[in-house]
Parts: sequence; C-alpha cells; structure tokens
Amino acid sequence: MTSLIQARVRGARASQTTLRITGSGKWLDAGRPVSASETISMVNHTGVVDYVPGDLTITVRGGTTLAEIARITGDEGQWFPIDPPGSDSGTIGATVATASSGPLSHGFGTIRDLVLGVEFVTGEGKIVRGGGRVVKNVAGFDLVRLMTGSWGTLGIITEVSLRLYALPSRRATMAIDAPTDTRRLAERLATLSDGRIMPFAMELVSRELAHLAGLPPRPMILMEVGGNAAAVSAQRDEIAKHGAAVEVPAETWNKLRTIERPGETVFRLSGLPARVAERWERAGRLAEKMNGALMHASVARGTVRVVLPAEPSDDMVNLLSERIDGETVIFESLPRDLWAKLSPSAISDRVSQGIKKAFDPFDILNRGILGPSS
Repeated sequence: MTSLIQARVRGARASQTTLRITGSGKWLDAGRPVSASETISMVNHTGVVDYVPGDLTITVRGGTTLAEIARITGDEGQWFPIDPPGSDSGTIGATVATASSGPLSHGFGTIRDLVLGVEFVTGEGKIVRGGGRVVKNVAGFDLVRLMTGSWGTLGIITEVSLRLYALPSRRATMAIDAPTDTRRLAERLATLSDGRIMPFAMELVSRELAHLAGLPPRPMILMEVGGNAAAVSAQRDEIAKHGAAVEVPAETWNKLRTIERPGETVFRLSGLPARVAERWERAGRLAEKMNGALMHASVARGTVRVVLPAEPSDDMVNLLSERIDGETVIFESLPRDLWAKLSPSAISDRVSQGIKKAFDPFDILNRGILGPSS
C-alpha cells in the first residue's frame, strides 16, 4: 500500500504537482491555507501492521482512525491514551502530523511521548523509517519527533508505532469549583498537582464551557482518575479534601472535545505550567472582550486554549495581534484572510527551511500550511 503512495508522490514530483494530504478530512480548516493542485487521501490506508499485546505496542497504517485503534486494543484490555480535539473518527496520521493531544496528556504525555516509530514517504518519493516497534528501541528518536507536528510538510505518514497502556478497570471523573481569584486558583492547582492524586487528566474549564458541557455554569477543575476500585475510591476521597467534589459523567470529556465547530477561531497561550493560573487570568481578560469565547486549560502542560464561536471582529483581531507579555500565542485555526496578519509563518527561519529542503526539496507537500518558507 505504501508503494502506491510512493508512486503517486514520484509522479507529482516529476510533474511539479503540489499535493494536499488528508486523513478523514475533519481538520482541514486547521493550519494555514494550503496551495495544492491535487489531494492524496489516506482514508483507505488503514489497518494493523503489527500488534504484540505483550509488548504494549502496536503498529498501524496512517489512515487508521483513533476509534479503530481503541476497538482493537480494547479487545486485549489495552488502550492508546490520546484524546485530541475532535472525535475518534480522526486518523492517527493526522494526529501525529498535527501533534494534537488533549486532557489525557496530563497523565500519559503528549502524542510525541506516545509515538515510538514512523514510516513516511518524503517529497522526493523515498520511503523513510525512524524509531522502532518496541519501547526499548531508541534509534531514530529525533526523526520521530521531527515528523510529529510537521503538518505533512516533510512527508506523508504511512505507518506509526505506538506505546500502549493497560486499560484501567475503573475510571471516574470528578469536578470541583475553581477559585476565581488568581492566587487562590494557583494554590489549589498546586496542591492538587503535588498531592496524592495521580489523575489521568486535569483540565480547567471556564463558566461558559462548563455550561455547554452540561456542568454547573461556573469555572471548574475536572479530573479523571483510574485504576482498580480501591485506587479510584482513595483518589475520590483525596480530591474531596480540596473542595466540594462531585462525580460527573465520563461523557463530559467527549463534550469538551467536540465543543468547537469548523471555521471557528482557536488559539492557545503557552508557557510554564507553574504560571498557568496567571495565564488563565490573562486569557480571561481577552475572552471578556470576545463575545461567546470558551476557555479550557491543561494544567500539566501550562496551556490555555481559547475558542471563539464567531469570526473575530476588527477589534478582536487588533487584540490578538498585540504581543502578550511573557506568553507564546499559537493559532490553531483562523479565517483564511487573517493568517497573514496574525501568524504569517512558522518556518521562516534558516533551520526550518533547511529541513524542508532536505525532505521535500520541490515543496510539493502541503505547501503553505505552515506559512511561506521565506
């Protein structure tokens, strides 16, 4: 199957045809606009290449959906703990290419931590492999990380080897109120993070987002815990020591993942995890000026994610274009005509240009998705 993709890329290279790489097509509005004459869809490039449950690893083709991986590994009492924005109909290739992760990254790391190896077809039509299919294999580690988050600009991901975990027998989602005072919020997050709780996920959600997810309309801290019955019970009790805690449906996480709609503006503020409460306050001040803004934060990663349900007004665009002291602003999705103003390029530096030329010297793969290269 990979040979068919290789032949397609070689043909495109010979004719200087630019290619748009897609998976299930759910995230096509993410990233900058792509200039392409043809599309390569990975939707039929699916299935398991290798799976040895005893090794807690699986190798699948790039078009395999997250739902299919969950079904296959679940039959063996295992799981791949990744929950990026969107639904499980997204493909593993797109998840790796966009470096997408969700609340489960708190306990299990981001997609970069879960990918052991990759196979991909470069813009020259070469098949390249990095990493391995077992946890102890570290060969090509840097190459694996390079491909994770490359947005299809260096190669078309055809196979991915993944780290798995044992599926917990019990899981529970707990919610406690988040203090509105920044200092008290920082203290609560610190005590929860440093305590005897080992949550799979810990996410801070705004009042508006909590309401849309079916929770009480106030800022809340959501935590998912798991393990055997005794471990879950003990962690429930520990969480309750930090405030009035209630158990909420597990479906809450899926509601959070799918809350945004295609075409909405999404950006993140990123920085040191220890300062996430201050970052939350800064994002909140921005959100107050943006009608209908939704916010959630990954406590362990230190990122605050903001979703704007409506297209930004001119005033909002001016706010977003201003530098926010001490923060890194990363745009996930914008109206097509705003990319040049707010985030023109992610690959204008010499190192990025050199890497791009090494893997795709004719610039035929996902041209423009990371911005112009010069």
